[in-house]
Amino acid sequence: MSFHLDTIPNKAGKPAILFRQAWREGKRIRRKTLANLSRMPPQFLDALRALLKGAVIHQNIGEVFTLRRALPHGHVAAVLGTCRSIGLPHLLHRESSRHRDLALAAIAARILSPGSKLACARQLSPETACHSLGALLGTGTVRGNEMLDMLDWLGQRQRWIEQVLARRHLQGGALILYDVSSSYLEGRCCPLAAFGHNRDGKPGKQQIVYGLLCNAEGCPVAVEVFAGNTGDPATVSHQVQKIQHRFGIEQVALVGDRGMLTTARIREDMAPAQLHWISALKTSDIRKLAARLPAGSGDTEPPLDPDALAPDAVAEITSPDFPGERLMVCLNPRLREERARKREALLAATEKILTRVQAMVRRKGSQLRGAAMIGRRIGREANRRKVEKHFEITITDHDITFARKQAQIEAEARLDGIYVVRTSLDASAMSVRDAVWAYKSLARVERGFRNLKTGHLEVRPVWVYNEARVRAHVFLCMLSLYVLWHMRRKLAPLLFEDAYPQAARDRRATPVARAEVSEDAQRKAATKVTEDSMAVSSFHTLLDHLATLTLNEVMMPDQPHRPFVLLAEATPLQRRAFELLEVDPAPNVAISMTP
Repeated sequence: MSFHLDTIPNKAGKPAILFRQAWREGKRIRRKTLANLSRMPPQFLDALRALLKGAVIHQNIGEVFTLRRALPHGHVAAVLGTCRSIGLPHLLHRESSRHRDLALAAIAARILSPGSKLACARQLSPETACHSLGALLGTGTVRGNEMLDMLDWLGQRQRWIEQVLARRHLQGGALILYDVSSSYLEGRCCPLAAFGHNRDGKPGKQQIVYGLLCNAEGCPVAVEVFAGNTGDPATVSHQVQKIQHRFGIEQVALVGDRGMLTTARIREDMAPAQLHWISALKTSDIRKLAARLPAGSGDTEPPLDPDALAPDAVAEITSPDFPGERLMVCLNPRLREERARKREALLAATEKILTRVQAMVRRKGSQLRGAAMIGRRIGREANRRKVEKHFEITITDHDITFARKQAQIEAEARLDGIYVVRTSLDASAMSVRDAVWAYKSLARVERGFRNLKTGHLEVRPVWVYNEARVRAHVFLCMLSLYVLWHMRRKLAPLLFEDAYPQAARDRRATPVARAEVSEDAQRKAATKVTEDSMAVSSFHTLLDHLATLTLNEVMMPDQPHRPFVLLAEATPLQRRAFELLEVDPAPNVAISMTP
């Protein structure tokens, strides 16, 4: 005997819905209509059909299963998957250990949600987890002291890890980019820290200085921390020793900023080590190249003529002041226009200040009298915009007058937009355009510093005070930057960035490649969509979107001790991001999300 619903067609109107009973008598099937349900709502009919097929009807979905916990997971899967794809766990140590797991977790957490070591321990512990990182790595409850012990362990491994990175990314004859920055510390004083100075000259926060070594593509390879009062040029000798003795690289060209690779550093550090270098001349040196030569010097024209330079072109010159060096002169017309606009704005602002002080002096009954008192006021006010040198100021006991030094201003304006790249490499080793491109590549190191200091990684403030742990903290942030660099390259088609890194590497063979890369970035900035009509985002925005892919722990009411993990369905943008990263977001091992 069975019960079912039959639908009977009706030519005159809607079909009839009959609730029937059926049974077998010998070889025949008997049916009996129990009720006509044609006027019942469709929801009731669907529920009755499901009930007749063996389903169980509940008034509350919670009676079927309970969603015990939901953790943001997509961004964790992206970062942790990238770490594993680039071999970071094996790079930290060949053998698995508690320290290695915590170091890997701290590196990933620096990208996901940067904070103090105690905050990182809270993120990993099951009781206070804010994402699925601790569950995927199986860290369990993590104490703050464990994170500090991990820093000690990582600091001891730094030398070996940097040597492996150098073998990976620095080959013989490669370019090495180097630059220096500083960050401040909070709380107790550290032996490495030194007090910086604010704009008014008063002591400011404690700070440390650190230098970052990258390959020609901007991939971080090594970092070194110096005392906060160390000048940029003083760090060069340490990098020369690291490159030659620790990394064992002999044929290399170090690319550094003009304020760091000075003539003295080149003479005292680079030349004895027989290392090639690429840098730029300071403004004072450029001014000497463009100065008119005195009579009887043997030459009638200076080595550099600003009026003869073509915009966006490179000219190679020589000068007896820089023997054995190649000098490449470049003129950037956009930079020239910007500096002219800015100079005029600063001059006008300074004139406004001087006019106000002049009115105070000339006002009847003014107490601002005497050349000494007026001079002190001018000294305090006039150089706020750093262009007082361009004014001729005359001070008397009862008045001041000022005027622009127009000839001096015009002489300075002639050098606007001009920069001179200098290198020890000869023409057979590197062309003129490649030398200029190499110096401009320092912008990639600057970008690495921005990622370290801003919301991506937040190397500052440094919340540890032991000298060894400060060094280990900066090294941990550099490893996070290493992972971030790989992620940004893979996710470039979805970001406001150039999506053709291979074309940039092949620029020597195809000079047009740089224009293609620029056009791609400009197109995405204008349309805000990718070539396959997906939304273009910043890295942080994309990471936030990936975080909405949650990992859910589900429990059946009759089996509270046997929960199972269910992954939410990915959006098209999330699926595309995981395809670019070559990462599967589904956990491949059984995990526990509850303490």
